[in-house]
Amino acid sequence: MIITTPDKEKAVLIGVILKGQDENVVSEYLDELELLVDTAGGKTKRRFIQKIDKPDARTYIGKGKTEEIKTYIKSENIDIVIFDDELNPAQFRNLEKELECRVIDRTNLILDIFAQRARTSYARTQVELAQYQYLLPRLAGMWTHLSKQKGGIGLKGPGEKEIETDRRVIRNRIALLKEKLVEIDKQKITQRGNRGNLVRVAIVGYTNVGKSTLMNLLSKSSVPVEDKLFATLDTTVRKIVIKNLSFLLSDTVGFIRKLPHHLIESFKSTLDEIRESDVIIHVVDISHPKFIEQIDVVNNLLGEIDPAEKSVIMVFNKIDTYNNFDYKEINNSELQKIINIENSWIAKKQTKAICISALKKINIDKLNDILYEMVKNIYITRYPYDNFLY
Repeated sequence: MIITTPDKEKAVLIGVILKGQDENVVSEYLDELELLVDTAGGKTKRRFIQKIDKPDARTYIGKGKTEEIKTYIKSENIDIVIFDDELNPAQFRNLEKELECRVIDRTNLILDIFAQRARTSYARTQVELAQYQYLLPRLAGMWTHLSKQKGGIGLKGPGEKEIETDRRVIRNRIALLKEKLVEIDKQKITQRGNRGNLVRVAIVGYTNVGKSTLMNLLSKSSVPVEDKLFATLDTTVRKIVIKNLSFLLSDTVGFIRKLPHHLIESFKSTLDEIRESDVIIHVVDISHPKFIEQIDVVNNLLGEIDPAEKSVIMVFNKIDTYNNFDYKEINNSELQKIINIENSWIAKKQTKAICISALKKINIDKLNDILYEMVKNIYITRYPYDNFLY
């Protein structure tokens, strides 16, 4: 028996350079969008970028660029067109009519990836809620048939259109999902309460920086690890013991630029692990050329989630792929570079910093020592009469 795999959907990506925007930044956004397409199971065939003063109200991009894209779509049998920016309902409708092809935007794509990767009932409920909240204001621009007209006394008004029925169905579904999440949230609060007085440490960071790999290493667990964006959606919590000290370690969903607001709202309870943490391990992919910008994205989102000041450990991961370091025979100059990175960050941000490789298990003992001291100091401050334990 021959097993065939379905062909990947062929996609073209559309980016717009607005007045005052940097062309390089837009190109980086499209790099990330291409990774998202790959994660979703598609294949990017080409990118189109247009410089315009402001988006066209009708099709977001100009008429000439629309014709150019349409010609390419027909010649290459493209399946889907993906815009890096969010489109309104009229733009969706007009673009699909002009291009004769399926059109989605970045938010739509991220929601689709989350839907594919949600494993637990809790994550699936969160994603479904975000999808319906995204869909509701766009019904006028999309063809949707979520349910058939229902009969019955009082269920159908005179002359009700199908779109009005669909809106009512979606609003009812959103209300039910919110109620379901409230119940699950109560269970989650109870679970967190049952963890006792243990110190809590949360791993955060941009997507695909190695958070789950580090989680597996520190906790000796088996959180799924893939070299793709959003490999982990469900928060994993493990009890960790370093020397004589125990604490809880949680792995959270990765952040990304232009993260849909609906997802932040829907994943509120998942992000409660960050709010309730005592220490944050901020993992950074130091081999990424734009790791400073990724740090800023994470810090800005953390400020939205929880503005409270917390103890932070900056963990610069993937040091084994940074500047072609040779870790078979580490020389003094390479060690000095690592020390300089750590010291400069400590001096600049007044926080703990360490360079590691979770994959190669480099500097993990030193990270454990830093974690031990930070957790110990929290215990000493919180429970001064138990200091004899340390």
